Order: sequence, then structure tokens, then C-alpha cells
Amino acid sequence: MTSGVSFAAIDEAVEQTQPTMERLASELWRLAELSLQEVQSARLLMTCLQDAGFTISSRGTANVPTAFIAEWGTAQPGQPRLGILTEYDALPGLGNAPVPEKAPREDKVTSGHGCGHNLLGAAAMGAAIALKQLMDERQLPGMLRVYGCAAEETEGAKVYMARAGLFDDLDAVLHWHPGADAAVANHRSAAINSVRIEFFGTAAHAGAAPWHGRSALHATELCAHGINLMREHVEPTARIHYVVEAGGEAPNVVPDYARMRLFVRDIDRAHVEASTAWIKQIAEGAALATQTRAAALVYSGAYDLLPNRPLAECMQAHLERVGVPSYTEAEQAFARELQRNAGAEPEGMAQATAPLSKDEPAFGFSTDVGDVSWCAPTMGCGQPTVPLGIGMHTWAATACHGTGIGLKGAFAAARVLAATGVDLLTDDALRQAARADFERRASGKPYRSPLDPEMERPLELPEWVLEAVGD
Repeated sequence: MTSGVSFAAIDEAVEQTQPTMERLASELWRLAELSLQEVQSARLLMTCLQDAGFTISSRGTANVPTAFIAEWGTAQPGQPRLGILTEYDALPGLGNAPVPEKAPREDKVTSGHGCGHNLLGAAAMGAAIALKQLMDERQLPGMLRVYGCAAEETEGAKVYMARAGLFDDLDAVLHWHPGADAAVANHRSAAINSVRIEFFGTAAHAGAAPWHGRSALHATELCAHGINLMREHVEPTARIHYVVEAGGEAPNVVPDYARMRLFVRDIDRAHVEASTAWIKQIAEGAALATQTRAAALVYSGAYDLLPNRPLAECMQAHLERVGVPSYTEAEQAFARELQRNAGAEPEGMAQATAPLSKDEPAFGFSTDVGDVSWCAPTMGCGQPTVPLGIGMHTWAATACHGTGIGLKGAFAAARVLAATGVDLLTDDALRQAARADFERRASGKPYRSPLDPEMERPLELPEWVLEAVGD
């Protein structure tokens, strides 16, 4: 390593944090708090960081009550500033016991970490604490900042943080994500807009005097039809999916209110914004045709993930050194049984790291890490926490993320993050190369928040959360 800090020293520092990572992963899995409701989870992580010597510099960051920022060290001009991202929200309806079949939890909790954010948060914390220890012991200059990134599954605290400029002063940002493979995230995710469309009509007796009414539901139906006709004329990279959330209460009452919600995804922000503008026109047209009124709100959104080749190559070297975890025969048997019960081939766990990809698009998913990547050089990796063929956002993933299989992936990810972090803290040339690659890719396309200006805080933030955190 260019730093003079040996791999053995880094691995030892991470190993010392394993009891902390295991405790955090277990407690976050048990809590399984939903997006924007992670009150206890955020407190747990902040307390752990404070106990490790970090200062909580921001609570309720960027108007997201369950988000936070913790810092350690200081950075003079020219000295490194490194960010690490944590996540800790769970998903509704994915609660499952840590067993290889679909089974409810004994405590009746129905939410679950089907995307492994209990492991994501724990490993990011372990890496950050290990890095802080190494910086302290080796007198490495710089500043380390840990971001408590609430609500990744819904409205994304990172988007609010990015709008507030809270990543702009960083030299680099590191992250990771659970999955089935060990791979560096050198790819483009899809950009996305989350859109709410409301229609306001006039109620009337649907049998006795329907001519006095103007149906908001009809406007919604017409809008949905228009969007479906639009599909023929969007590029193959586009994904548009919606649900109708409200459409009336009784068949004999002309609905005066209806609401639909959409996700609009595409290869980059320009494509997403063009499709969103078109959908808003369709909504206005549907309102005009039905003599109702439409209101469209982009209540959340995210950029596509911007790759960074120098950071990817650095992280790939560490990923290949760390490799994938070793599994016992009992763990492989658990994995194969889970695969059979989930309808996947019983191949067990991944056995090797994936080669570095070539900045290719990865369709089908979006992440608010994308917004961070347009504010500062950013790179992440994955480690196996579920068997091959098991997707995120499933009961099977929740089950694995509560077991030793998931923990082994988290420990390996922490080693990769910590080693990459040491390089960034000690290698001026790496930081300069990462910045040059970032500026080349982002040239002429400055970051502009996807949030509608009226979105001061997340749309679905419960009132009880504001009271619980003392807002």
C-alpha cells in the first residue's frame, strides 16, 4: 500500500470492530424500522459513534428527522476529507424469521431488512470506527465524516443532503450494499423521479344527478391511459410504473378526489425530466377533458450513479485481496435450502469476486447514492449476504440478513471500505485522479436537485416522528 499502513494493520483494526458490527446488525434487524421512522435505529448509531469518539455535528439533517452527520478529525487546506454512507431503514411486509423458509417472526414484526440495510449500516460503522482508530494511531491528517442516510427505500435523505450542499467539500465518498455477489459498483444506475398526481373534481349523486359531478377518478383513468399510450414513444431505457392510491369511497358518489403515484426511471436526469414533463402534460390534458383540476408534484427523485474509474480500480484491488467469505457446510446447506424454498437453483453462496465492469448501465434499480456521486467522487462495492439467485426486497433476503451468512458479508465489506479509505487518506495522487475523473464526467452538467422547490421535508414524514425527535 502507498500509505505505509499494512493490510494486516487495517484488517486488525476492522476485526476489533466486529463485536460492534455484530451488535448493530442484530439490533437494527430486530428493530426493522421503516423509512422516515428510524428513530431508534438512528439513536443507536449516533450513540455508537459518540462512544467511539465522533462528534454528532448534525441531527435531523437537511430537514430529515432521522438523518444525522458525525465527524472526527479536521482538515486543513489540501488535507483529505472522506465521507462514509450508512443506511438503516427496513421494508414493509418483509418480516421473516432467520430460517430458510418463509416464516413470520416470533415477535410479530412484519417489516424486515429485505435489502440488508442492517448490515449496510453496521459495516459502514465498523469501517468508519476502524479508520478513525488508524488515523489516530498513525497520526494520519484529515477529516472523516459519517452520514446517517435515512429513508433510502423511499424519499432518500441523501437527496435532501445533496440539495443542502453537504457533500460538496469531500474528496471522496465510500459506500457498499448487500447482495449475492462480490463486485465493485462501477456502473450507472437509473435516474428516477417519484411523482404524485392528484385530481380534484365535483361530487354528485352518481344515480340521481351525475351531470352535476365531475369525476376525479375518470381523470385518473384518462391520465393512466395517456401514460400507457406514451410508452410506445419512449426509449427502451425508460421505465414508468404507477399505482392508483385513491379513487373514491362509494360507487354511488361521483369521486371528487383521486390520486395516483408514479416512478419515472431512465438512463439519466435529462431523460427522466423529459418524460416527467410529458406526464405532467398528460395530467393537464386529462383534467381538461374531464373538467377537473390536476396537481402534479415531484416529491422525490434521484440521479443516476456516476462511476469513477480511479476509485473503482482502487476498490477492486482491495475487493480481490479480501475475496468472498468462507462458509461452513452448515451455512452452505442453509443457503441451498433457502434457494429451493425461494424457487432458485440450489447453488449456495458466491465463491469468487466479479471482475471490474466497464461503466455499464445497470437498469432496474435506482439509489439516492446517485445524487452523492454528482456532488463528489463516489464509489462502492457489494459483498455476498444472500445466496446466488436470491434478490433483494424478498423474505428470503430478510432471513439471510439476520444470520451469520449476512454478517460474514458485512465484515468483508468493512475490510474493503477501510482499506480503500486508508488509500484515499494517504494518497494525494489517487484523490487528484478521482477528482479529475469526476470533473470530466460531470463537466457542463452541474448538480440540480430533483426535488420540487416546495419540498421542504419528505412528503410521507409521520407527525409522530417529529414529536419523537423533538422537532
